[in-house]
Amino acid sequence: MERIKINFICYGNICRSTMAEFLFKRYVELKGVSDKFYICSSATSSEEIGNPVHYGTRKILDKYGIDYSKKRAVQVTKADYDKYDYFICMDARNFRALGRIFDGDTKGKVKPLLSFVGLDRDVLDPYFTLDFEATEADINLAIPSLFDYLIKE
Repeated sequence: MERIKINFICYGNICRSTMAEFLFKRYVELKGVSDKFYICSSATSSEEIGNPVHYGTRKILDKYGIDYSKKRAVQVTKADYDKYDYFICMDARNFRALGRIFDGDTKGKVKPLLSFVGLDRDVLDPYFTLDFEATEADINLAIPSLFDYLIKE
């Protein structure tokens, strides 16, 4: 079976998408199915490219004992559309940005994270709110439903 390739997306790839990447990796590891997934995260902007994980996200990931030391912010590209099965967005702004980057979403690969739990709202950006725990709560709320969706696809 080919691995499910998932790319979590936010604006800078140092807070939300990185947190989602590592928390989802942990979730699938605990489920014993890491080999069924390729999981990463990217930014829609170039502002943080090459920068390490934000200190607030590091604090959350440290709680779980997750190693993020090699993670640096990267930017999603048009070519990525054919490389990944799903692009999971943290907010509407980045959902729209992916539409521009990819010249549309003809295969329905771009989805808002909180839509998996029936919520029509953004994962708030802790870069501005400084509430990394609220971001963690949103991500952890959506992960089981996202996992179930991906496994059934």
